[in-house]
Formats: sequence, structure tokens, C-alpha cells
Amino acid sequence: MHREERIPQTSAPEANDALEYLVGVNLARLRAERQLSLDALARASGVSRAMLAQIESARSVPSIKVLHKIAGALKVSVAAFLRRHATNGIEFLAADQATRLVTSNGRFSARPLFPSSAPASAEFHELRIAPLHTETGSPRPPGTTVNLVVSDGTLELRVHDRTQLLGTGDAIVFDADQPHALRNPGSTEARAYQVTVNAETPPRWHVPADSRRVEETS
Repeated sequence: MHREERIPQTSAPEANDALEYLVGVNLARLRAERQLSLDALARASGVSRAMLAQIESARSVPSIKVLHKIAGALKVSVAAFLRRHATNGIEFLAADQATRLVTSNGRFSARPLFPSSAPASAEFHELRIAPLHTETGSPRPPGTTVNLVVSDGTLELRVHDRTQLLGTGDAIVFDADQPHALRNPGSTEARAYQVTVNAETPPRWHVPADSRRVEETS
């Protein structure tokens, strides 16, 4: 007889940063997407039903060995348990649902091409700059770098006292922890894609000192 199971609701710790909370929420979601009961996942992974229930309810932090077994049964990577967005490794970002950052009365816009909920170790944006407009960028933290490629039109990048003209297809890498500005010297809108690699920051999750580490023998 089929037994309907309710996915346990985990109580989120402050700022939702605890490792056990991330793993529990993602495991519950992955299991629900595949319409697997705890018993079915236990059989497929070799991890006990009791342990799976503890992980989903954020009462335990599993070892990498245990996560690897569960990931294999769900056909995902171990990293899928640590993400705040696409738990099966794919997230579609529809163009017509994108949120753009628009400044200078619409003369500059930046569309994020990455999930807003993702850890911000790197950012990917589509930039649009109106003719003859200059957009000044604020210095970022030390160690931040930017890779910019022009897809349409012409752009002028100024970093301190140096200016570089970029045509369609040209790319440039620069340290973004110093004053910089982008100018469109042309008569038509310019478009570019920008990858910002942020300075290394500590992980957004932590493992509380009193967390219990769960090991399961093969």
C-alpha cells in the first residue's frame, strides 16, 4: 500500500546560514521532485531511513561519505546539497522575467545573468549603455577583478588615468578595486557582458561547534 509522506518542515536558523539547514532543505526538495519516499531513497542509497529523516529535519550534519551515497541515488552532485537555488544543477533565467538595475534615467542598465540567491563569489551581467553616456563604477573591495567583453558597439573604459577603447568582440580584464568608468562614444546603444570575480570571502554557512557529525558504516 502506498504511504503518503509529508516532507518535514525545518526551522530555519538565523540568516538560514547553518550547513545542516541548507543540506536538509535541498535533500527534501530533491526527494520531492523525484517523488521518492524516505524508504525508497533509503533502499536506493544504502543510507538508513532514520538518518535521512534526521538530515532533512536539520538535526544532523552528514559526512561527505553519506552525502556521496545520497547524491548517487538522486543522480546529482554533492554540491547540489549546498546550493540556495537550483538543487538539480540547472536553473533557467527567463529574459522576460529578468530584473534590471537601471540608472541615469534609463541610460544605463545591468541585467544579472546569475541567480540572485547564489553565493556571490562571482557575478555575471549584461550591460547596456546609451550613446554618449558615461557610467562611473564605485571601487570594489581589494582583490576584485572584472572581465568585460563588448558584444555590440564601442565602449571606452577608463581606469584611473588610463583609457582603453573597445570595439565589438574586444575584451579586457581589470582590477575593480580602483576608480573606473565606462563610456559609450558611439551614436547607438552599446552592449557588453561583464564577469566580476569578487575577493575571496568566508563561506556563507557555518557549522555550529555543537553540531553532531553523523557517520554511517558501509
